[in-house]
Amino acid sequence: MENRKKVAFYTLGCKLNFSETSTIARSFQDEGFDRVDFEEIADIYVINTCSVTENADKQFKQIVKKALKHNDKAFVAAVGCYAQLKPEELAAVDGVDLVLGATEKFKITDYINDLSKNDMGEVHSCEIEEADFYVGSYSIGDRTRAFLKVQDGCDYKCTYCTIPLARGISRSDTMENVMKNAKEISQQGIKEIVLTGVNIGDYGKGEFGNKKHEHTFFELVQALDKVDGIERLRISSIEPNLLKNETIEFVSQSRTFVPHFH
Repeated sequence: MENRKKVAFYTLGCKLNFSETSTIARSFQDEGFDRVDFEEIADIYVINTCSVTENADKQFKQIVKKALKHNDKAFVAAVGCYAQLKPEELAAVDGVDLVLGATEKFKITDYINDLSKNDMGEVHSCEIEEADFYVGSYSIGDRTRAFLKVQDGCDYKCTYCTIPLARGISRSDTMENVMKNAKEISQQGIKEIVLTGVNIGDYGKGEFGNKKHEHTFFELVQALDKVDGIERLRISSIEPNLLKNETIEFVSQSRTFVPHFH
């Protein structure tokens, strides 16, 4: 019987990270890997990092040590926001073999050819201006609810926030693809979906920052309200200035949208 390689994941940070980790995990499974819990022995450990918390660096090092405690010969890869912002620092952490930036994280299986340990982590990152395309994601099987990504990036330039530097310009999925993903979630028997992104009220901006989709966030909300099998929908990661009265009124009367905003 073929000895299938095992991969485990650890996610730091927001709902958006959880949705993307799940999508990355499915790409490994499509390539013939078995997904196992992070507490188990695996051949590869993938850590999806966060840059928002003050202790991001400390947390990352602790998780790397935890992975290598399970298997000191395991291949350790870092992706996510902190990997984009501080790739060289993460690559220098003892035990890290691969660091992928914002444009490369969804291509991770292309870089997993040789699982030999490296003296120092290999870095594949880009200038954040190059992170202008969109990859749809959703979580499934990790929790009782699913996190459905509808938007990524942010065009605001708040002085205290590193997210635009970690994720790039605001861009969003097409309504057709969001609906397709929502229906796939429903078909798995999941009853609750949380809409997530960086600033989902900005939904409608297309890829590359130079075009728009045909639909607005309000129209997306109206369409998702009709997905069969979904009993609860939640709106998260929306800025107050982008929360319009029409959306508030619709949610207040909706059969599925929970009447709160995050």
